[in-house]
Amino acid sequence: MQVSRKIIHPGWLLLVFSLPRKGASLRVAVWRKLQRYGALPLGNSGYLLPSDHQNRERFEWLAKTIRTQSGEASVVDVKSVDNYPNERLVKEFSEARAREYRDLLLQLRSLKPGRAATLARLRRRYQEIQSIDFFHSPIRAQVEAALSAIHKPATASGTPELTVSSRARYRQRLWVTRHRPGVDRVTSAWLIRRFIDPKARFGFFSENDKPPDCVPFDMYDGGFGHRGDDCTFETLVKAFRIRDRKVAVIAQVVHDADLFDQKFGRNEGFGIDEVMKGWARLGLTDQELLNRGMQLTEGLYASLS
Repeated sequence: MQVSRKIIHPGWLLLVFSLPRKGASLRVAVWRKLQRYGALPLGNSGYLLPSDHQNRERFEWLAKTIRTQSGEASVVDVKSVDNYPNERLVKEFSEARAREYRDLLLQLRSLKPGRAATLARLRRRYQEIQSIDFFHSPIRAQVEAALSAIHKPATASGTPELTVSSRARYRQRLWVTRHRPGVDRVTSAWLIRRFIDPKARFGFFSENDKPPDCVPFDMYDGGFGHRGDDCTFETLVKAFRIRDRKVAVIAQVVHDADLFDQKFGRNEGFGIDEVMKGWARLGLTDQELLNRGMQLTEGLYASLS
């Protein structure tokens, strides 16, 4: 039986301050720095950051700046906030980063070829968001994949070459993917086991420690992954020529949930994604997440008429 684990955090830092009335330029400068630091506004009480050495230094320097400009500022150690449980604070930090990652994804996917300066700017923006992604948003991996895909070889049409694969070559294989699977990976695993390799085994590895003779999927380097505007599920469907009407519907569901481009106007995948996030917070192992996600997908498949 899985037991919900309470989020444990070492504490928070609260910056409380007041600015002089004639300090418009200071007000703008302080606001910009708080945005850059990823600070969370706590009502009218001030701004909050997770407690660590770097965030303390940021707040201390900002407090000193405010005080030298005739304002008042203090940095306060906070263990907990009575009307803001740690779980809620973590969720708000995570949702703030998720919004920024989604905006960046939309810009990356609308990027035209040859826009090197724009790409460099978007890379810098990713680094800025990543540096304040205190609770490791799952959407970060999608941004990394999008950035990586920009540099993959492409055909004259701008889409990476796709080779139609023989299912016989992929029987009884070890299929590997990244840790902490989300909606695209669990549905892809379901597709592999149901239509490609009924005896597929699944493993979880980083990019640099994949075992020999494995089949990577939804990884950044090699195997079956994002291709052009397709998510991994769609790539597998096309690579193995899976012609099943209900699979085609699931492909649309997964695409919209994974790529956030509203291409098909389907929202079902967001429910699956939220359930996967909830199970991850309960401390389920990678294999348990995959198994449960595959069961969810089987239920979705069965529900389609």
